Amino acid sequence: MQVKITNKSKHDLPKYETSGSSGMDIRANIEATVSLKPLQRTLIKTGLFLEMDPSIECQIRPRSGLALKKGLTVLNTPGTVDADYRGEVGVILINLSDETVDIEDGERIAQMVFCPVQKVALVEVTELTDSERGAGGFGSTGVK
Repeated sequence: MQVKITNKSKHDLPKYETSGSSGMDIRANIEATVSLKPLQRTLIKTGLFLEMDPSIECQIRPRSGLALKKGLTVLNTPGTVDADYRGEVGVILINLSDETVDIEDGERIAQMVFCPVQKVALVEVTELTDSERGAGGFGSTGVK
C-alpha cells in the first residue's frame, strides 16, 4: 500500500531502519533546541504531511530508546493521524524524567506505524450477554 507524503522539513523522508521494523522514525523539525523540564509537555512539529487511504491510519508511537534513556514519551500514545487529516504531523512529547531534556532539530523523536482501520456499526441494546469475566477490570484478573 502507498501513502502520499509531502516533506517540508529539512530532513530525509522517514524510513524503516531495519527490514523487520514496524515503524518509521520521524524527526523533530524545529528552529531551535527545545528544553523540556520534568513533567513538561510540548508539541514538536515534523514538517511531514500525509495522504492515505481511508482503510488505514497512522499511529504516532514513542521510541523505546528515548523512553528508557531520556524519559521522553508520546503523551497521547498512540497518537492517531486520521486518513482525512492534511495538516502537519505533530508529536506531543512529555518528559517523565526528573531532569530537563533537550530536543534537537533532526532528532528522531517518535515512530509512525500504519495500521488498518475497521469501521463498525454501533447497535444500541438494553442489555449485554454475560461473559466469564463480566464487569471485572482494572486488575481484576490479578498480577501473577
